[in-house]
Amino acid sequence: MTDLPAVNDILQASQSLDLGATPAELHGGLCGWLAAGGADLPAWPARVLADDNLPTPEPGSALDRLREAVVAQLEDRDFAFELVLAAPAAPLQERTDALFDWCRAFLGGFGLAAGKRPALSEEGEEALQDLARLAQASSDEFDSADEDEDALAEIEEFVRVAVLLLHGDCVMGARHRQRLN
Repeated sequence: MTDLPAVNDILQASQSLDLGATPAELHGGLCGWLAAGGADLPAWPARVLADDNLPTPEPGSALDRLREAVVAQLEDRDFAFELVLAAPAAPLQERTDALFDWCRAFLGGFGLAAGKRPALSEEGEEALQDLARLAQASSDEFDSADEDEDALAEIEEFVRVAVLLLHGDCVMGARHRQRLN
């Protein structure tokens, strides 16, 4: 499986292309786009950030490797999907804000690829609504550091599973239905 590039490599690549997005926002948007059935394209930033004037990442660059890793992780049968947020050593508030930014970007990418009314299971609908609630959250709502570390880990795990569920509904389910017809 292709490893995700380091957060700092993604940040530098984003800055060098003037994308104006954090690593969490880029990863979230890309995951949303792909989970909803958006095409796996080398020029993904233009689609995910809804700006046709954005440059295409160079083959082998951090952003190209990010796309390849996300595609591989979403297709992995061992559920090895990981989130790109902030550096693990970053302060709790920074990591929490990155998670909420990731959720906002995921919803944007998902909406761009899925359109108005994607065919989702009941669980998929619930997961999408929960992600929307997280996208509206703020790190200001957290109090105690120890409890917050645990809460953040739980939320990250929930988001990871929600993404795989939505990808299953929109992409894997569609493929399965095509094979049946």
